[in-house]
This record gives sequence, C-alpha cells and structure tokens, in this order.
Amino acid sequence: MITVIIAGGSGTRLWPLSTSDKPKQLLSLTGEKTMVQNTYERAQLLGEDVYIVPDISHADALKAQLPQVDDDHFIVEPGRRGTANCIVAALVHVAKHHDHDEPIAFIHADHHIRDSHGFALSFQEASEASVKRGEIALIGIEPTYPATGFGYIERNGELNDIEGAFRVKSFKEKPDFKTANEYMASGRYLWNCGYFVGSVNTFLGQMEKYAPDLKKNYDALSVIDDDKEYAETYLSFENEVIDVALIEKSPSLIVVPAGFDWMDVGNFQDLHEANQSDEKKNHFRGENIHDIEVENAFIRNEEPNKPIAVIGLDNIVVVNTKDGILVARKDIALRVGEIAKKIQK
Repeated sequence: MITVIIAGGSGTRLWPLSTSDKPKQLLSLTGEKTMVQNTYERAQLLGEDVYIVPDISHADALKAQLPQVDDDHFIVEPGRRGTANCIVAALVHVAKHHDHDEPIAFIHADHHIRDSHGFALSFQEASEASVKRGEIALIGIEPTYPATGFGYIERNGELNDIEGAFRVKSFKEKPDFKTANEYMASGRYLWNCGYFVGSVNTFLGQMEKYAPDLKKNYDALSVIDDDKEYAETYLSFENEVIDVALIEKSPSLIVVPAGFDWMDVGNFQDLHEANQSDEKKNHFRGENIHDIEVENAFIRNEEPNKPIAVIGLDNIVVVNTKDGILVARKDIALRVGEIAKKIQK
C-alpha cells in the first residue's frame, strides 16, 4: 500500500501555538515529536512508499522535520486549492511511479493516534475491501460522544463478502447537539475523519463519472513537465474539498469502522485530553509556571524567561508564545479561531 499524507492547513483554533507560519502539524503537541513526524512513523507501517503533500509555504519546514524523506516523495502544492486538488496532484505523481491498481491510503498530518497497530490493521482491511470491490473505501471513527464539530457517515448493512466492512448509505454535515445524540443512539453513524483508500484507477473511474472537473484537472497536470506551467495550471483550479467534490456524490462507497483511537486535536480542550494530566487534571508544559489552587487547566509557556502565575482558577487555558498570549475558558476555547483570524488579518 502507498500512503499519502495531506500536510496543509493552519490550525487557527490552537493560536498562539499554531500560526500561519508554523501550523499545528509542525508542532510538538502530544510529546517530543511533531504531529507530522508521528504521522510519518504510523504511515510507514502501511508500506514503504510514503508521500507528503505540503503547500509551498511550509514545504521547507516539513522537509527539515523529515530529513529521511527524499524530494521525490514530497508533492508540493504551488498554493492551497483544497483537499480535492491536493489528492489530484498526489494521484498524478503516484501514477508516474507506481502500478495504477495499487491501493493508496490518504491520511492527515495533524491527527493524534496512539494505537499504531490498530491503525495499520484498519487500513489493511480498508485496502483489501477497496481492491476486492474496486471502490473507494473510507475509514470512520466510532463516536465516543455526541460531537457537533464532525461530519458523520451513515452505514448501511454489512457487506456479505467482506467481514467488518459496510456500504455507505449517506453523509451528514455537522449536526446540532440533539441530532448528534440521535446519531449516537442509533449506532449506525461514524465520524468522518477524511481517511480514504483507493487506487489511481479507482479514483479516476469515480472522478470520470461523478466529478468530471477533477478528472480534467488530473488530465491537465499529468501532461505537464515544466514547473512554472504546472504551478500556473494548478493555481487556476477552484478551491474544492474532496468530500463535496467527489466522495459525497459517489453512490458506491465502502466504510470500515476504525479499530484505533483517534483525535483531531482541533482545539485546546482536545489538546488537553490528548496529554497526560496530574491528579488535579492539570497539564503544564514549559518552565517558569507557578500556580496556587488551580484545577483542570492547560498551561504552556514557550518563553521560559517570562514567568506565568495562575491563582484560584479552573477550566482554563493559558498559553504564552512569542506570537501572543491566550487566556481562555477551556470549554469554549474552540472560539480561539475567531480571534486568530482577526489577529492574522
């Protein structure tokens, strides 16, 4: 199996840790290694060939973090044009170097997963299902709470010829809390984490039928050898998300429930849960942090010469970096993105 790591994105809800210059996939958030380094290690369990797709603004930083990866395994976007065109670019590159029937796993650089063994087994199951049926196979996450921040995959009956794989019945956008509870209660829904498996031929066949504009983009890129012409052509594409452009249009998809833990780490509440805490449910990282009667707090200091003092608070996030200082109530810290966008303007 070939693996493609989608490594774009900005992660504004983790400001001031994650910024446009240094997004979350380049950061050490859940340990000493960065998110993309951890993802690359997991990807190697799926097969020897692992490709990384960054946009040009972060390509050098990613290459510095993954010195073991040669240039030919970096597929650099000339600019962000959405996950649909990111996947098109990857398919063009892979098609020039590999058999067009070999399955390709598309994963993301900024997800937190502890069970690497379960991750590899789930992708193997999805790969076998995709090859057997000649269809795109998705991996969905069994919900652990009624999340309103994720899309959902509704599964139909289990496939007769493939144990543990299901037909996809429908896709649901981010629901309200009442609807999310109904999804949980039914047992039919999985979180859509954006993981896909399919060969070049499988993707192209689906694009030809249901996303002809993406197929045109593929055809246009596949005949270009000049870097400047490639960049100009790529930047002429419309910004599209693969779910909307192709996946949700296809009537024949397979989904395999994930056999591993998964976290998007999309905000500071997620990040707190992804890290170990002390008996007071506090997670402190960095030096020169001082606290009195603090509980359920995420505190991180990136400037050790500057002391941080927190007294008598709970359910808070305090983050100090060279790019700014954040103080927020942890349960509404997902709104950090609103502030970050204002600051970045």
